[in-house]
Amino acid sequence: MPLTTGTKAPDFTLVTKGAEGPELFTLSEKVGAKNIVLLFVPMAFTGVCTEEFCAISNEISDYEALDATVVGISGDNPFAQAAWAEKEGIKLPLLSDYEHKVAADYGIAYEQFLPEANLIMGGVAKRSAFVIDKAGVIQYAEVQDHPKDLPDFDKVKETLKSLG
Repeated sequence: MPLTTGTKAPDFTLVTKGAEGPELFTLSEKVGAKNIVLLFVPMAFTGVCTEEFCAISNEISDYEALDATVVGISGDNPFAQAAWAEKEGIKLPLLSDYEHKVAADYGIAYEQFLPEANLIMGGVAKRSAFVIDKAGVIQYAEVQDHPKDLPDFDKVKETLKSLG
């Protein structure tokens, strides 16, 4: 079951590809400085995921003006994510949940991703958006059951505005 608003966000440490190699991103080290938007997507290099992260990249200054840090999370390895970001011009940090532990902790892992296509891929993250305030509490949670459905980014921004 997905986490809901009012819940303390589970801490995690994930790898991202930094300018000089792999870097660690630990949620608890980021909490308090800014509000945090976690955007989970199923897979790199897919059409809807690329569309989503390119759109967010184009609006990253809007999120920064709302005192928020936006990060993307998928189960891809950090080197594939870095190649994807470079190819598509994605500007937000991409975190590798390679073992799908964070997706499971947030209650958003598919038991079987796209069963109608006979894909045997459990643990893949559902497309989701979480807004975490400076106290580490989830203030907005949206989980899409169908991978082609995008979160309501207007509501994400409204939530950030309400946090001041």
